[in-house]
Amino acid sequence: MNLPPRTLEALMPLHLSIAADGRVRGLGPTLAKLLGPGRGIGAGFAEIVEVYRPRAVATLPALLELSGRKLQLRLRGPEGLTMKGLAMPDDAGGALLNLSFGIGVVEAVRRHALTATDFAATDLAIDMLYLVEAKSAAMESSRTLNRRLQGAMQAAEQRAFTDPLTGLGNRRAMDQLLQRLIRGGERFAVLHLDLDHFKQVNDSRGHAAGDRVLQAVARRMLDLTRKNDLVARVGGDEFLILPLGLTDEERLSDLASQLIARIEAPVEIDGATCGVSASIGIALHHPEKPAADGPAGLLERADAALYTAKRAGRSQHVFHRAEQV
Repeated sequence: MNLPPRTLEALMPLHLSIAADGRVRGLGPTLAKLLGPGRGIGAGFAEIVEVYRPRAVATLPALLELSGRKLQLRLRGPEGLTMKGLAMPDDAGGALLNLSFGIGVVEAVRRHALTATDFAATDLAIDMLYLVEAKSAAMESSRTLNRRLQGAMQAAEQRAFTDPLTGLGNRRAMDQLLQRLIRGGERFAVLHLDLDHFKQVNDSRGHAAGDRVLQAVARRMLDLTRKNDLVARVGGDEFLILPLGLTDEERLSDLASQLIARIEAPVEIDGATCGVSASIGIALHHPEKPAADGPAGLLERADAALYTAKRAGRSQHVFHRAEQV
């Protein structure tokens, strides 16, 4: 029974109608779209498709011998699209070969810009495409949400370890690093820095001017330290510096002197200048010594050295000598 072309196209948009002489007499609209203009009609069916399983087929009689069996084939051409097929004889001595994409439907849709109109209305491929697209959209939404959550967590963690006024680390950041270095048996130094004459700035110019001085001092400390060093604001005008890997006293002394000199440079605020200086106490952690202490003891020694520097006239640095042998 011959079906009207329109019915055949709606039911099997990927069909190949083969005449008794083995030439193509009709194509489904989707197959015609895949092949491109001018290809197919009048050509031998073996010029359009290569049947390779269950065996190679090049003639109509050989194709009809496989009637009702699942065929694996590929479209001839540069892309060589792999498909599945089923061939059945018609009532005019020819055959009707119906094709499908199989599991390659998603790739075929993407490569050839196929839409729902290119498939039979009852084709399960449409449902699968919707599922694939829905899954893809859901996965992208999940990835976007995860990126946002990760970004928010990183931002929250950054805020938790950052002094909001100066952008330096805070006491929490300093405590965490101190504990890690001591647990790891590291040898390192702590510089405890306190600004001299800062109270006069607050009293004479106001707290807004004092905040700008603190910000300027923070920038100067960062300019003189390395990227991996930790500079933290731990009080109103108190700072701690951990110059990682730097334990040589001569180099530490040079760093402290440079910090004091840089901080003493006037800070210009609204056309006027504000002047502060700094006193610095330095303590070294020697894990190999029996008297090695924890974070609290180390900070106490740095603090003691700081106040020795202040009592000695300020604007200078002092090493804590209790651990020296």
